[in-house]
Amino acid sequence: MTVAAPTIGQLASQPRLRFWLQIAFWAGIAAILLALTGVQFGAAATISILAITITKATPLTLGALAGISCERSGVVNIGIEGMMLTAAFTGFMTGVYSHNLAIALVAAIASGGLMALLHAVLSITFRVDQIISGTVVNILAVGLTGYLNRQLFTTGAPAGQSVLPPIPFGPLSQIPWIGPIVFQQKPIALTAIVLVFVVHFALFRTRWGLRTRAVGEHPLAADTLGVNVNALRYFNVVLGGALAGLGGAYFTLESVPHFEALMTNGRGFIALAAMIFGKWTPFGAWGAALLFGVAEAIPTAMQLQGINVPFQIVGLLPYVLTIVVVAGAVGRAVPPAADGQPYVRA
Repeated sequence: MTVAAPTIGQLASQPRLRFWLQIAFWAGIAAILLALTGVQFGAAATISILAITITKATPLTLGALAGISCERSGVVNIGIEGMMLTAAFTGFMTGVYSHNLAIALVAAIASGGLMALLHAVLSITFRVDQIISGTVVNILAVGLTGYLNRQLFTTGAPAGQSVLPPIPFGPLSQIPWIGPIVFQQKPIALTAIVLVFVVHFALFRTRWGLRTRAVGEHPLAADTLGVNVNALRYFNVVLGGALAGLGGAYFTLESVPHFEALMTNGRGFIALAAMIFGKWTPFGAWGAALLFGVAEAIPTAMQLQGINVPFQIVGLLPYVLTIVVVAGAVGRAVPPAADGQPYVRA
């Protein structure tokens, strides 16, 4: 008896294989773009693009991890943009008045957690529609940060505000290629990379991760086994807010030493697209964030190399890529079964 070998179409229909084929496809496109840039402008331009890619992907990576923490437990969080914006302002304001970047960083993370707590109260306790609750967080963040920024810094921020310096790695930073790309990054960018591995391990190798996935897929079954569904959802949403807060801190404590209204510029929503692209997995989301980072890094690096690129292209590429991803070019994304469904214990 002979068994026919599976066709490529049959193999591609398997969810896990289809996911990795999509990742390989987009990674191939990014590699081709980098190769063409290197051939045209030299190795220095390629190194610059890769370093800027990691930098630009930092808030997207942290925002995507925030979304994974929430949605894996069954809570939709479109308020990541507002949490990041609040953290960016809080970190900047705290840094200005405390002159201590460590305190400012803690304040930024805490403010993201507090905004997430508001989202949790509305969506879990009061069972408000989770999309509406996230929208409330975003609108509140825009209004609150804009108003306080005008009231506190009408004449501009006081002089002396600085940003987090790169971590000194000594000889490691001088390694060809790897040194300038990885070991000359700043603390939040490196922390984001570490957190990808930490969250992946925690989600798939720990009791918390098992319970989180169970609550996101079948909360009644988890409750039957003794898991406090709503308490776990509260924890995960606040944890996600803290991750988003760290992503918001990137803007004013690591990127530039000032705050501007709406300076997150939709990065929270792009992070959600990265989460969906990555199929609600940390490594998949990180890969998607790096892809978005490449789209933003190539024009930026070309400008740094003295090549004139219209600024409209620099700002346009990440959003065009987001539309392509969300429109379904990367395949059908299936969220956790209980995502967006409030749980009421019988």
